[in-house]
Amino acid sequence: MDSPREPAPAGCLLLLVAVQIAYPLTDGSARDVVTVAVVLASAGTALIHAAVTRGLRYAAGFGVIVSGIGLVAEAVGTATGFPFGAYEYAVGRLGPALFDVPLVVPLAWTGGIYPIWVVAGILCRTAAPRIAATSAGAVGWDLFLDPQMVADGQWWWADSDSGLPGLAAIPWTNYLGWFLVAGLIAGALTVWDRAAPPTRRVGVPVLMFLWTWLGSALAHAVFLGLPYSAAYGGVALGLLGVPLLVRTVRTGLGRNDVPGGDAAGPVAWRR
Repeated sequence: MDSPREPAPAGCLLLLVAVQIAYPLTDGSARDVVTVAVVLASAGTALIHAAVTRGLRYAAGFGVIVSGIGLVAEAVGTATGFPFGAYEYAVGRLGPALFDVPLVVPLAWTGGIYPIWVVAGILCRTAAPRIAATSAGAVGWDLFLDPQMVADGQWWWADSDSGLPGLAAIPWTNYLGWFLVAGLIAGALTVWDRAAPPTRRVGVPVLMFLWTWLGSALAHAVFLGLPYSAAYGGVALGLLGVPLLVRTVRTGLGRNDVPGGDAAGPVAWRR
């Protein structure tokens, strides 16, 4: 029987959708508040889902691994320019900072990586492909994230003229850095995943992934005036999204779709 606590991740996801819809409707300091709220709702959805479905210990470890590696990578990045290129954050707009990195930023890594990690696990049966898929998915997510935040003045690069066509302000080295850091995170999560039994209840992170992919593409193209990031992010995150949709339409999403699950047959998405 389902635990009565399991509606909690779905409620968090609804809150995440609501605050993200509010983003293009705000500007100035109100938009900064909404940006922080998006990060908190995203990380909250991820960690509450992980705790409800795989245990508090697993969720805590997931958060420490992803946010910890993310914070170290960002701190090194702002100090040295490696591995993302030389960049800096706006002062005071996203709340308190540590090592010149707003503390919400490592939480953003947790909220963003979690659905990608789950979807990569559905699509990939072994560790190496899952790590590669997670890294590629993280780059796809960043093709939405960085253009949006640069356009809003939350951070910027010293080299603002060597990026992709239409996104010149973000150097190509940033995406290589994302691929490397996400690969490091995915490698650590591969080990940590052994700390708790797998779960069939992946509906919330799957919907979170689809909302990030399709909702971001729509928002960038229609509401934020960012057509290039809409196209780049839509295609890149679609490398996971399209196979996910095809697999779901053809076979349904069952317990054997989750790494470590058995082959007892398909079941519906569950929270």
